[in-house]
Amino acid sequence: MCIFALLHLCIFASMEKSIKNLTIYPVEVSEHYTIPFVDEGIKAGFPSPAQDYIEQGIDLNRELIKHPSSTFLAKVDGNSMQDTFIHDGDIVIIDKSLEPRDGCKVVAYIEGEFVMKTIQILPDKILLIPENQDYPTITVTSDQQFVIWGVVTYVIHKLY
Repeated sequence: MCIFALLHLCIFASMEKSIKNLTIYPVEVSEHYTIPFVDEGIKAGFPSPAQDYIEQGIDLNRELIKHPSSTFLAKVDGNSMQDTFIHDGDIVIIDKSLEPRDGCKVVAYIEGEFVMKTIQILPDKILLIPENQDYPTITVTSDQQFVIWGVVTYVIHKLY
């Protein structure tokens, strides 16, 4: 089976059975909430006393969600992506309209389960690579139920 066909192989009828470890939320963009935004950038080195605080507004829906009808939020469950700073409990923004590229983070549906991994697209196979050495790489085969559900575009990580 060619790699293109493998990327688009899916059996939607059985997708409803087991959706473990991923809670998916639709994105609501009908209302806009503007919050204060410092457009000058926050210095991570020495502060510049010459620059004043400049406040503007930013709408995170408009900034983070380019395709509202195909974008979803999900809560991460597990630590297989921790080496790329995606941790258990983080919120990820997933865009289903984007074509996956080699090396991007994807949410895939494989054998009745959603997983988030880094995708590696090779001429003869697809690998789903965890970003934690304690987890094995998944080699996708043509006899598996597999679909790339969406591309992860942003991570919301709580610091405090």
